[in-house]
This record gives sequence, C-alpha cells and structure tokens, in this order.
Amino acid sequence: MGTLSYGDGQVAEFDDRALAHLQIVIGAKLRRGECFYFSWVEEGRVSDTRTSLWMNPMIPLVYKFSGSRPPTINRRWIDDLALAANTMSGLRLVPEPANHGNGDHD
Repeated sequence: MGTLSYGDGQVAEFDDRALAHLQIVIGAKLRRGECFYFSWVEEGRVSDTRTSLWMNPMIPLVYKFSGSRPPTINRRWIDDLALAANTMSGLRLVPEPANHGNGDHD
C-alpha cells in the first residue's frame, strides 16, 4: 500500500497500482491549475467512511509507493478517472476496466 499525503497531515492509503493512476490524473488537473474534489471510501472495521479533499495546486501533495517498480498503466482507467474528475462531484476511485489492448504501456 502506498500513501497520498495532502496539506497539513491528511494521509490516505491506496494500492500502489491505483495510486499511480491517481497520480497521473491529479497531476494533469493540477498542472492546468484546476481545483477539484477528490473523494474515496475507506473500509473500516466498524463502518466505511467517505473522505473528500479539495485539491488545489497550492497545497503540498506527496505520493509514497511501497514498491520500487512503477506499475503498468491502463490507459482506459486513466480515461475513466479523468472523466470522473471532470464532473461536479469530482474525482473518485472508479474500478479498473479490463484491458483489451487499448493503450497499456510501461
């Protein structure tokens, strides 16, 4: 599990593969100076909780991956995440679509 650290102490854990895809989409939006919401559900022992961050290019953001090798990128997943990020509710971690040879690369 990797982590995304945001601002003054918000830390979230994500699978390295998901985190790599989120990094690409979040980076693209912030590079363009776009602010947006990023929401996810954390599965807990008692109940699930939903967290939502207002992503802003002026707030520090750090990605830490548990593995040393970057995962293969699924272009379809990037597209699905980017579509979600451009909605009123903002970016959310949508399920990875199956790869059918549509643009995956290392």
